[in-house]
Amino acid sequence: MTPDYTALLGPVRNKRTFEGVSDQLKELIFNGTLKPGQQLPSEHTLAKLFHVGRQSVREALRVLELSGFITIKAGVKGGAVIEGTMLSKIGGLFLDTFKLHKVSLEDCMAARKAIEASVLDSVLKNADQSDIESLRDNIMRAKTKLCENDSAYEENIDFHRILARASKNYTFCIVMESIMAVFSDFKSRFTTVSPEQSKNIIKGHEAIVDAIVKKKKKLAVELLGKDLANAGRILLGNSL
Repeated sequence: MTPDYTALLGPVRNKRTFEGVSDQLKELIFNGTLKPGQQLPSEHTLAKLFHVGRQSVREALRVLELSGFITIKAGVKGGAVIEGTMLSKIGGLFLDTFKLHKVSLEDCMAARKAIEASVLDSVLKNADQSDIESLRDNIMRAKTKLCENDSAYEENIDFHRILARASKNYTFCIVMESIMAVFSDFKSRFTTVSPEQSKNIIKGHEAIVDAIVKKKKKLAVELLGKDLANAGRILLGNSL
C-alpha cells in the first residue's frame, strides 16, 4: 500500500535542507513505513511535500543512494526505490580503510579467525533447517562451477557470509561482509585458486556443515580452523 506522504512528510527546518529531507526519509525506512521495493514519489512531488527546491531533493536522494538506502533507476518508469545495499557499502568502506592504513593480510586473517570462532558458536546454537539448506545449496553451486571448469571462489567466500547469517546475529553479518570484502579483493588481484584447492575447500565446507547438523562443536571448531588455515596458505602463498 502506498503511504500517505502528505501526512508523513513536512517542511524541513533548522538544518541544511537536503539533510533534513534525507533524515525524514531514513526515519520512515527505519520504522518500516517505507519497505524494500517501494518506489518514492517523483522529485517534483517530494519537493512540494517537503516545501523545498528540487535540487535539495536531488541532493538528499544522492546521499541516500551513496549510503545504501535506495537505488536510482533510470528510464520512464525509473526513480528512487527503497533497496538496502548497506552491507556492500560497508564492505567497500572497510576495504578502503584496509588499504589506506596498510593493514597486513596476516592481521586481517587473525581477526577473521577470532570472529568466525564466535560466529560458529552462535551457529551451533541458533541455526535452523533453512540455514542448513542454504549452506548445502552453496556447496552444490560451488561443485557445479568446478564441474563446468569455472572458479568456485566466490561461492566459497559466500559460504562464510551464509554462516554468519545462520548465527542469527546481524552484527556478525556486518563484520563478516567487511572482512570478506578484503579477501575477495585480494583474490581478484593476486590469487589463483587451483581446481584441486577448490575441491579441498568444498570438501572442508561439507564437513563443517555435517558437524553443525550433528552438533559436534569440537569437531566443527577444528574443521573451521583447518579451513581458515588452508585459505590463509592459499592467499599468503600467492602474495609472496
